[in-house]
Amino acid sequence: MFKGRPLMRCCLLISGIVLLLGVLQFIFRPVPFGVISSCFRPSNPHPGIEPVLTQQAVPSPIATTTPGKSKKLTRRPVNQDLAFPQGLHYEQPHLLKPWRGDVLTVTSWLAPIVWEGTFDPVIIDSIYKPQNLTIATTVFAVGKYTRFLRDFLESAEKHYMVDFKVHYYVFTDQPTEVPSVNLAPGRELHVIPVPKFNRWQEISLRRMEIIQTTIEERIHKEADYIYCLDVDMKFHNRWGPEVLGSLVGAIHPWFYDFDRVHFTYERRPSSKAYIPKDQGDFYYMGCVFGGLVEEVHKLTKKCREHLEVDKSIGVEAAWQEESHLNWYFLYNKPTKLLSPEYLWDDLKGGTPREIRAVRFSSVIKNKAEVRENV
Repeated sequence: MFKGRPLMRCCLLISGIVLLLGVLQFIFRPVPFGVISSCFRPSNPHPGIEPVLTQQAVPSPIATTTPGKSKKLTRRPVNQDLAFPQGLHYEQPHLLKPWRGDVLTVTSWLAPIVWEGTFDPVIIDSIYKPQNLTIATTVFAVGKYTRFLRDFLESAEKHYMVDFKVHYYVFTDQPTEVPSVNLAPGRELHVIPVPKFNRWQEISLRRMEIIQTTIEERIHKEADYIYCLDVDMKFHNRWGPEVLGSLVGAIHPWFYDFDRVHFTYERRPSSKAYIPKDQGDFYYMGCVFGGLVEEVHKLTKKCREHLEVDKSIGVEAAWQEESHLNWYFLYNKPTKLLSPEYLWDDLKGGTPREIRAVRFSSVIKNKAEVRENV
């Protein structure tokens, strides 16, 4: 075809060889690792911003979803090693000589139940005080319940987590009514305004939501543990680091010797708090619960979700958030339980033999008078 045109044949031959080499190089060249890894990387949710890849281990945050936006919590690392100082003398424990033989001191899932005589305060303090922990403490003082704040705070300063950093978070509709109380060094009081609700039950129903939101907005950056307490209470004796645990519940002082069939669980299957009569371990009171910040966040988030589902179908659990708390503790076992010594009721009058030290109790009051808009 190109006979007589040697120059053109030479040019076509060279072009063909170059083209062939280019094709072969494209097929057999090694692919950079970055190209391969990008195929398995999730798509970047922010176009134009290249995500940074690192091999450094990062603690998994707790992700929460609230209407309209998503939040992630950072986790403050908590040293849970039971490191003990050398040279400290204390009474030797004996396997055949239990300190408490009259009460249950461990659950069927091996969680300790804290009673007077089950721990040595010198040992407990020696383990936890060097850890430089911060304990968040939430309390709601809405309406006439502000009258209980002074006794609560002043008694707490005498007995509650003494020598620990404590941040009180007081939720109130009357910030000007929060009393001025002398706080020990390292202890702070934060007043957080909340609306006044039409019914006292609504305060109970919204409690989980407000605690969850406050954990997401600030507490997860400010504290290691969180304990959620009622305001119409007063401390009488030591309430110290023996209560610290991943997830902690308190046994109700009126039901600790009852069979579960008599517990006032929510018994209607239509409610998300429903517990059948043949199930249940203990009845937990809603005015004390706590633990690691991330664990309490999970608890309040789940209870809030269940409360909202119930509300959407016109159902209100028998004891509002306390009913949902008992459901949560049934299916998410607490890692430590507080005996009724840590949550007594002054209405019971004298204490039975097994209650050796009342540490925190609900004060006697006219509930009909302080509960506005019943």
